[in-house]
Amino acid sequence: MTNKLTKESILAALSKVQEPELHQDLVTLNMVRNLEISDDKVSFTVMLTTPACPLRNQIEREAKQAVLALGAKTVQVKLDSDVPNDGRMRGLVNMPIRNAIAVGSGKGGVGKSTVAVNIAVALAQSGARVGLMDADIYGPNIPTMMGVDKLPPPNGNKLVPATAYDVKIISMGLLVKPGQPLIWRGPMLNSAIRQFLADVEWGELDYLIVDLPPGTGDAVLSLAQALPLSGAIIVTLPQLISLEDASRGLQMFRTLEVPILGVIENMSYLDLPDGTRMDIFGSGGGEKLAQATQTPFLGKVPIDQNVRIGGDSGKPIVISYPDSPVAKALREITESLAARISVAAMGGKNELPINIVE
Repeated sequence: MTNKLTKESILAALSKVQEPELHQDLVTLNMVRNLEISDDKVSFTVMLTTPACPLRNQIEREAKQAVLALGAKTVQVKLDSDVPNDGRMRGLVNMPIRNAIAVGSGKGGVGKSTVAVNIAVALAQSGARVGLMDADIYGPNIPTMMGVDKLPPPNGNKLVPATAYDVKIISMGLLVKPGQPLIWRGPMLNSAIRQFLADVEWGELDYLIVDLPPGTGDAVLSLAQALPLSGAIIVTLPQLISLEDASRGLQMFRTLEVPILGVIENMSYLDLPDGTRMDIFGSGGGEKLAQATQTPFLGKVPIDQNVRIGGDSGKPIVISYPDSPVAKALREITESLAARISVAAMGGKNELPINIVE
């Protein structure tokens, strides 16, 4: 059987293995690298399009089975990743940022910053190079939620971002004294957002997560003009008034021709000790918004007091309680999001079919 183990036969076998999200085979996508054969032992690397690939185990299993079927006794599959660039030109940023994702809400108090922080940390945990930009100039919360209070010394005329949980962070909260109010007009805010892009030494990033302020004002317009976005995520509560505001935020992004990556329903429900579930803010609103706007629904995040405790103490819940239902929901949302971004980048599409994410 071992005479079947040639590079040609192995690649032919792997050409039958599909990448489930991209709907093409591993060989066509040039995902098979470093193929080596030694007697009846085979090893190769599968280069994923994101380290947060939700179907990585399926890809590894099917690739291994395909080569074992040729008669190999041992098959070693290494998973690596090379995040594709979305193809958008980002002239303000000297170092390459492959994908930039805005997290918006249309209104305050929906946990948008919590979602942004935990998505950024979950992506970094998967092995991605991640930046987190706090674009809420007037009410920056990211430093507290990430447990940082100052920037490293600048490198020449460049600001060096703070780092926590392998995420690079920039925020106005790291540039002003604690409690100091910012009383700025629109042009000053626009200048600050541009400085966060042009004057920060981000290095090469797979993902830049941008936490937007509430509403549809100057900050969002400035960001969309200064930084071509891969897409935007809309965070909402299940209740009607939150959905109305979230819908306005979603339509604003569409007006600015920013692709909508999906809707996240935060604080969806509370699990009680007796096993029952309480819908404090109603139920199903996020899904209804997604359906009404033909937008992907990325998932629900339940209520947990440890989210608030973690935010106050600088330990995001995917770090402090990684096995909690909230952390699991946020990781699943992150994986779905990463898969969608990869599909868009590889396919060159602005918005994806709404059935990509379950």
